[in-house]
Amino acid sequence: MNIIRIERSGPLSGSVKIQGSKNSSLALMAACCLSDQPITLSGIPDIYDIRIICDIAGDIGMGTTRLANGDLQLLPGTIHNANIDKDKASSYRASYYFVGALLAKFGKVSIGFPGGDNFVSRPIDQHIKGLKAMGAEFSFHEDHYTVEAKKLKGADIYFDMITSGATINCMLAAVLAEGRTVLRGAAKDPEVVDTAIFLNELGAKIAGAGTDTIRIDGVRSLEGGHHTVIPDRLIAGAFLMSAGVAGGSVTVTDVIPDHIGSCLAKLTEIGMEIDYRDQSITASSAGKLKAVRVRTAMYPGFATDLQQPLTALLTQASGRSIIAEKIYPKRFQHVAQLRRMGADIDVRGSTAYIRGGAPLSGSWVHATDIRAGTCLLLAGMAAEGTTFLTGVDHIERGYEDALTAFRSLGAHMSLEQVDAAHAEEKLRIGNAKL
Repeated sequence: MNIIRIERSGPLSGSVKIQGSKNSSLALMAACCLSDQPITLSGIPDIYDIRIICDIAGDIGMGTTRLANGDLQLLPGTIHNANIDKDKASSYRASYYFVGALLAKFGKVSIGFPGGDNFVSRPIDQHIKGLKAMGAEFSFHEDHYTVEAKKLKGADIYFDMITSGATINCMLAAVLAEGRTVLRGAAKDPEVVDTAIFLNELGAKIAGAGTDTIRIDGVRSLEGGHHTVIPDRLIAGAFLMSAGVAGGSVTVTDVIPDHIGSCLAKLTEIGMEIDYRDQSITASSAGKLKAVRVRTAMYPGFATDLQQPLTALLTQASGRSIIAEKIYPKRFQHVAQLRRMGADIDVRGSTAYIRGGAPLSGSWVHATDIRAGTCLLLAGMAAEGTTFLTGVDHIERGYEDALTAFRSLGAHMSLEQVDAAHAEEKLRIGNAKL
């Protein structure tokens, strides 16, 4: 099995070009199914989740080709069915976007339950509520569910909670629905805005994306076109945090600073120096960090996806930091792994209390999801000795080549192969010590 070996790193220095947004790419690729014309997407990262979507696209008849310049060309005009392979759908969470994108065309979509990162309970009830309001009917089976609608009709939809996934899914379904759909209490995430801009470029009529009320007037069909995905704000934030963990100065390029405004404000509060231009941000740290309080929230608040790498940073800050996780209260699987490394963290309910400043020591640790993997990569840079990270596949779901990027900044890490039984035994021993 693959593991990542991480050694303590000195001050980092250099710049990293930020890849296209994973979360936006997942929505954009599914949205292509609404059209019958060729579409070219620029900036789509070459990561595991994207390769799964390409496999699903092939199963339903949509051609996908990675061009020599890195662009992705999609041919949705040849889609011939809406039966999504249940195992492939269950390998990543955002597979549910195929429901909104295919329902108007085929009247019935069969798909596996969403998978990917598991934070104990991530229901799709708001998706169901919104699509039912437009005329869809759901049938649930042991390993998949089906959604049917003879005709989708516009509706006023009031979300009970802010949810980016349901906002995008209902927006997709509304594009070819009859009449006007109004989404109230909609998510304001940049990925929602990016998807709306893309659909409008193809001929959709969407207004209000980026506010809490989105209006969609249904159209008969969409054209083809070209679109460039927004940069990945979550990866940008993690690289900036690495400068605080290891010291030094890190610049991220091809970014939109406004997309991580809350993150930049928190890093400044912690004691890092932030300098940004139109499309680049530089974070610097001399090593003296302060404890802070953090409360995750939907955009434009502090992103839950940045909570985990921030935890690694706060282990290096003197004093007692508090992180209140208000989006996914059980999103603390990384804490047990940090404790293996000597971190002093106590989790009570949906809140983590971090006593920073104590030295970390290398250990065998396991990534349970993409952001937990990022957290442990950062922690390994600050730890004395060697850290061995398993669960590498989770990191590959979100990063094109995380190791090359971190190594370009001066981090000491490498990909190695070890016997799976040996790794499992090392992790078991670590669990017994907790």
